[in-house]
Amino acid sequence: MSVARDVPDLLKARRLVVKIGSALLVDATTGRLKSDWLKALALDVIAAKQRGADVVLVSSGSIALGRRVLKLPAGALPLEQSQAAAAVGQIQLARAYEEALAPHGITTAQVLVTLDDTEDRRRYLNTRATMETLLALGTVPIVNENDTVATDEIRYGDNDRLAAQIAITVGADQLVLLSDVDGLYTGNPHTDPGATHLTFIEAITPQIEAMAGDPVSGLSKGGMKTKITAARTATAGGCAMVIASGNQMRPLLAISQGATCTWFAAVGDPQAARKRWIAAMKPRGALHIDAGAVAALQAGKSLLPAGVVSLEQKFGRGDAVSILGPDGQALGQGLVRYTADETRAILGKHTDRIAEILGYPGRAALIHRDDMVV
Repeated sequence: MSVARDVPDLLKARRLVVKIGSALLVDATTGRLKSDWLKALALDVIAAKQRGADVVLVSSGSIALGRRVLKLPAGALPLEQSQAAAAVGQIQLARAYEEALAPHGITTAQVLVTLDDTEDRRRYLNTRATMETLLALGTVPIVNENDTVATDEIRYGDNDRLAAQIAITVGADQLVLLSDVDGLYTGNPHTDPGATHLTFIEAITPQIEAMAGDPVSGLSKGGMKTKITAARTATAGGCAMVIASGNQMRPLLAISQGATCTWFAAVGDPQAARKRWIAAMKPRGALHIDAGAVAALQAGKSLLPAGVVSLEQKFGRGDAVSILGPDGQALGQGLVRYTADETRAILGKHTDRIAEILGYPGRAALIHRDDMVV
């Protein structure tokens, strides 16, 4: 435990990822969307954006909504029916968020991913670039697992882990897991009258992990164990995380006003954590750059094809490569956005010629400054 001054302040989040569980969005008895609750959450999102924060919502609920439309029975569904329910329910879910946020002038974007999209480096970079662009344009991305095709995500997956991965991908400094529990206890509060609520966790120890229980919600696939796993991922990436109950209107406002919840301390900040991750990778190749590019990198700019003189070895998109100066000395390394063959074709060329040379549009930077350690 720690003193109160160490607890993160939700009102100071610069980039906020909020995970919403199925039990909060969908009535367990009727299978209908809780429209009033979602409209209240929209007010929290608007408030965060008015403070200058970027907001990403990771939302469950597509299968729960789709099964009602398809008149599927309660309880566990066969895989094919789960996928069919997800396909129908995802439309309902996206429409619900759009209708809740559009009246406030907020554009929503639907992003469907699987865990592979955040673990494979090439797909990770594409996901990151898309999300960064959406946030730069002022949208609120609504992220969900692509349950229609991702078989093992339906059987074993959960959006707690996905939310943590998304938080790392977009460089969030705070992650909120909204569910039907208000945090971590020393025991199961449903069965242990002596269980004590924990308000702040500085480090996830084996003792903390042992306190995690099993799922108690009929709709949610995630239990406290998956939330602790999510906390480990998020905090290692420099993102503070909070587990809080969403069983009230304006849940984010409630957290900021001191509602019962459990905060997990971040280890450093998101950018530093990302840089450490990149620096620890084994490079698959090398790029030799000219003096002009060296000056640009030292000024904090991205590496463009025009500044590259030559390359070494065979590497693919998303691989880590060393960056070498004119004297052959290593300046750093980064995640490259083109294959070795593509890089060879465009090195020394201006970015406005990339599409002409490759025959298809490409990204302006060979290595973006956010994907580089200098």
